[in-house]
Amino acid sequence: MVVTTDKEVLTKPFNFIVKKAKETGISGKTSSEAEAGSGETSGGGGGGEKGAGSGNERGEWSSQWDFAMSCIAYAVGLGNVWRFPYLCFSNGGGAFLIPYFFSMIICGIPLFFLEVSVGQYLGVGGMSVVGQLCPIFKGVGYSAIMMVFLENVYYIIVVTWTLYYLFNVFVDMPSLPWSDCSKGESSWADEKCWNPDGHVPFNDSKAFEIGLAKNETQSSVEQFWNNQALGISEGILHVGGVQPHLLACLCIAWAVVYLVVWKGLHNSGKVLWFSAIFPYVILSILCVKALTLDGAMDGLYFLFTPQWDRLMESKVWIDGGTQIFFSYGVGIGALLALGSYNKFHHNCHRDAIFVCCINTFTSFFSATVIFSILGFMAKQKGVAVQDVVQSGPGLAFLVYPEVVLQIAPSPLWAFLFFIMLLTLGIDSQFCGVESLMTGLVDNWPHVLQPHRKKFTLAMVIFMLILGIPMITNGGVYLFYLMDFYAASGMSLLWCVFFQTIAIAWIFGAKKFYLCIEHMIGYKVNWYWYVCWVLLAPAFMLFIFVFYFIKYKPITYGDSYEYPPWGEAIGFMISLSSMLWVPGYAVYYLLSTPGTWREVLAKGITPVINARPEAIQAELKYREATMDSKAAEARDVEMLLVQPDEQVQACTDVQQS
Repeated sequence: MVVTTDKEVLTKPFNFIVKKAKETGISGKTSSEAEAGSGETSGGGGGGEKGAGSGNERGEWSSQWDFAMSCIAYAVGLGNVWRFPYLCFSNGGGAFLIPYFFSMIICGIPLFFLEVSVGQYLGVGGMSVVGQLCPIFKGVGYSAIMMVFLENVYYIIVVTWTLYYLFNVFVDMPSLPWSDCSKGESSWADEKCWNPDGHVPFNDSKAFEIGLAKNETQSSVEQFWNNQALGISEGILHVGGVQPHLLACLCIAWAVVYLVVWKGLHNSGKVLWFSAIFPYVILSILCVKALTLDGAMDGLYFLFTPQWDRLMESKVWIDGGTQIFFSYGVGIGALLALGSYNKFHHNCHRDAIFVCCINTFTSFFSATVIFSILGFMAKQKGVAVQDVVQSGPGLAFLVYPEVVLQIAPSPLWAFLFFIMLLTLGIDSQFCGVESLMTGLVDNWPHVLQPHRKKFTLAMVIFMLILGIPMITNGGVYLFYLMDFYAASGMSLLWCVFFQTIAIAWIFGAKKFYLCIEHMIGYKVNWYWYVCWVLLAPAFMLFIFVFYFIKYKPITYGDSYEYPPWGEAIGFMISLSSMLWVPGYAVYYLLSTPGTWREVLAKGITPVINARPEAIQAELKYREATMDSKAAEARDVEMLLVQPDEQVQACTDVQQS
């Protein structure tokens, strides 16, 4: 094993740590000395180097349920209510569910558990984690940070749209501004606008006068979304101007996010309790109403019936396979950050299964609502479910506003629904921002930790500026490129694949299997081990290869095709995160002194700055499984530590 010191890297067995701990008798400092030491490390002046690594500086959840609720608030968000239904609709309903379930069983749940447990074991999150377990793959951490940065830039746009609708609930009381075409005659409603359940018969509508059939019309909900909320242009070439109403909402959204995260996520645990539970109340009410609508069963039939020919399309597999990663929050450092705030012996195994089940349930719960309404809309228009609206990232803003019109009083239910969407979006957004901040601060603690609030503010302003192009007239086309290429699809698949290889193959799945036992007190099922080592990497590799073999350019909706340079922008967005993995590996090989063999050996040797509790757990494990002579002969390549400091830290933990 490698032991890091301030001056050099030495090869020493873990026995050295055990021996030093025994020599001190695990009884070092008195309480007063410990308090004095704490004061030194927390000071802002000199001697901050040791203090920067202290696990206590990060803080912990006030209860074990705060962690579970935070994971639910992060994982159960717009990815379930907004993204899952629109991907399912655009990829043929039931056909999308086949790769989704495959990915959930052999990738999603096992890797969710792996990430949370790694973060909990090391007590750090973000880019520093994989670099500790496998130094040559530290680029995986940079790749994850880049993805979560890009996700934060575009994900807030959905919150922006939600805020705009929320404010519009109060514009036309006691009705809603999208309730009828007549409300937008002088602004957003054109001659195609007609409401099947409105007061104007089709034969008297403007659409009939210009020769349109019923299935060629657009509802007031659809036109309000396209022409008023988005002001959508003909394509990505027609950028247009910035939408002032969306710019104001974007600024408000970022202000709310900053106010929540400025003290660190662990201080916001109580907020997450409300925001994780409230959406289920609203979804339950909407679900009951949606299932009673005429045609609801047609929509559910489309949702659960596969179109088998769609399985030959690569987009179905990469969307279905990576939606699990996106929805669960795997691969972008957020779970590592959330797990790092856990107490060392927290039962993350139980929580991982619980949170993943809640996540998938929520996806299908919200899909049930949306597809029931789509069936109702299709029945009214007299068209097939797949043809009722244009597929795309705005599906939720076409369907949910429709159902609230069916429930009296509509403004009240619209208000509650958009509050729910806002809650889900803000939850996921500030967890994503916290993941970004935690990863950056953990990597450069001496520089960034003293200025965390100012640094967070600067990053929020920077990401706000980068999001402005997506609130122009052509911004939704750029948004869709970002949604497909930035933090999902092949870039997310790439990052998760190499992270799994680094942890399960190079650091060692068996080794970490034992680390999990140290934390939770019992051995988990070997199913997890098989998934980490074999099934998950194989499935991810299959999807990645199949995607390029069957590659087709993406389209917005069913008709708009991106120009070649638009596709090129998408690939560059993906490469901006993917290239960190091979790029850092090459940098490591060229910059590290020694022969190629020595450098490679050093690159795959863990350099872990372990939590004091990890050392204590290993000591207890050794005492329980072998005598002292056998322990001295055993070399466990597990902890990469500063010996004297970590033994003393272990002493402090034991004493407290």
